Amino acid sequence: MPKYVMQRDTGSWRMQVWISFALAVLACTYGVLRLPSQELDRAFLALGLFFCLFASFALAKTIRDNRDGQIDTGSWIMTAWAGFGGAFGLTAWGLWRMAIDDWQKSYMVVCWLFLVSATFTVAKTVRDKHEADLIDQGLAPAGMEQDTQR
Repeated sequence: MPKYVMQRDTGSWRMQVWISFALAVLACTYGVLRLPSQELDRAFLALGLFFCLFASFALAKTIRDNRDGQIDTGSWIMTAWAGFGGAFGLTAWGLWRMAIDDWQKSYMVVCWLFLVSATFTVAKTVRDKHEADLIDQGLAPAGMEQDTQR
């Protein structure tokens, strides 16, 4: 069984992670609201970005839960990956077919990738804090040996 040493993230790191996540959400929101496109296209893009956001959280949790051995069913793991792939594929297709300038598409792609990256980082930071809190309380998370050399 693997042995983990939990180190707490600094306050600066946590602040940077949450600020990055907020900026990514705001940049995506601004881009969707300001796109010179039909309302239906903007609504589709907004839904695609939400789908990517939630699929990223689900995939991050699934990967973390199963890091030391499969806990979830194979069907759930496949669903998490399929949802993530589907979210990416549909959002990319929606952006590709939108009748907007290339620089606007580029802006939305950068915001979208920033959102996904920030989502995974937030998920990891929150989970690390939770597991460190459990270890401090003497309750090692499932599949984790407690490090007694603190």
